[in-house]
This record gives sequence, structure tokens and C-alpha cells, in this order.
Amino acid sequence: MLNLSAVIIAKNEENNVSRCLRSLDFADEIILLDTGSTDHTCEIARSLGAKVFLLEKWEGFGRAKRYATELASNDWIFSIDADEVVSDELKQHIQQIMQNPEFFLYRIKRKSFYLDKMINYCGWQRDFPKRLFNRKHANFNDKPLHESVVGNVPIGTIKEPIYHYTYPTIKSHLRKIDFYTDIAAEQHTGKKYSICKPFLSFIAKFCKMYLLDRGFLDGRNGLILSFISAFGVALKYLKIIEKQSK
Repeated sequence: MLNLSAVIIAKNEENNVSRCLRSLDFADEIILLDTGSTDHTCEIARSLGAKVFLLEKWEGFGRAKRYATELASNDWIFSIDADEVVSDELKQHIQQIMQNPEFFLYRIKRKSFYLDKMINYCGWQRDFPKRLFNRKHANFNDKPLHESVVGNVPIGTIKEPIYHYTYPTIKSHLRKIDFYTDIAAEQHTGKKYSICKPFLSFIAKFCKMYLLDRGFLDGRNGLILSFISAFGVALKYLKIIEKQSK
């Protein structure tokens, strides 16, 4: 069986990291790259056997995750976020793959919880991030936001899920949106937008998630998720317009 390194980047994840690390007992090593925690994330990770490294300079998610893969001892990488958990079914499937991989890059089904309820629609039903790969053939790109694993190789699909415990509160969702939209506005160097763009984008995003992607079937949580996600798109364009006006 090939050796596998599980890789995480984290910041202030003391409420999540223990659950994540305990689900990685099938990995030959666990690398945690801390990006500036002020809580007990690093201490918890070390106590559970992870190799903890500190990032000296933040240059975006893509470069941080690429650096984390370079710290690993093995070429086969399983990338996971601190607020995610490997299901037992996925664990078994990955162990089978490591005996004789058919592909160098795999996308994995992700099932996400929002306000502590699993979301089955809102477009999240099509969530298959690329997480298992051989770093000699694929790796993270350098995008500061919305990074992904890229490689000019065929991609396998794994249907056994990662569970994603995202945004347990509305406040946590709004805080993350503020952070992400700051990055998006800072990186934007493209065309200028009219003041109508944020409002039209809000309507389009909400209608897509809540109506076209059947978010209404997720009940109250689907409505909240669709509304706040649409607000996030509008906020991004408002910040871009503000930047351009200066």
C-alpha cells in the first residue's frame, strides 16, 4: 500500500480540529500548517499526533496549501479542511485506492451542514472538490481565493463523502463573507462596474440557489443560506466599486 499524507491549513480552529484529526487515523502522517492561530489549534493538533508548521507570510489560500503539500513526506496527498470530517466509507475507499491507484487525481463528494443541518440542495449537491492526488502529477494552483487542485491528468470520482461542518451560526457565515470579499476586491483588476451590478448579482444568485437549485427544499436553512450567499456576491461588487472609486 502506498503511503499517504493528510494535509490541513488552519487558523483558530480549536473547535473543529480535534474532530477532523481523529477521522484521519488511516493516514501515514498528518501535516497541519497553521496560518496565525491565537487559540489552542496548534496544541490540540500536536497532542493528536499531527506535525505542526507555522506559515511565515500569508499569500493566499492557493500558495498556503501548495506549501503545505511540500512539507509532506509522501507524494500522495489528501487535502482536508479543519472543519471537515472523513466518513468511515470514504476512509475505507481511500485505503483501497492506495493499494493500486487508477488515477493520479480524485474528486470527492462533500456533504455540508449549514446552521447544523445538512443541506441537500442550493447547488451544494454538486460539490465534488479535488482532494486526493499525487503531487508529482497535480497540485494546488496559486489563486489567493477559490483555489483548487490542477493537473493535466484524468480525474477519478469518489462518491463516499467528506462531511463539512460549515457555518454553525449566521455570524460565522457573515464573518467569512467579509474576509473573502476583502480578498476578492483586493485582487480585482478588471473592468469597472456600475452601481446596478451588486443588486442584479444579488437577485441572480438568490434565484439560482433558492429556485433553480431548489434551495426551498432545504426549508428555513435553505432560505437563509441562499439569501446570505447572494448578499456575499453583492458585497463583493460593492467593495470592488468602492476600491475603483478611490
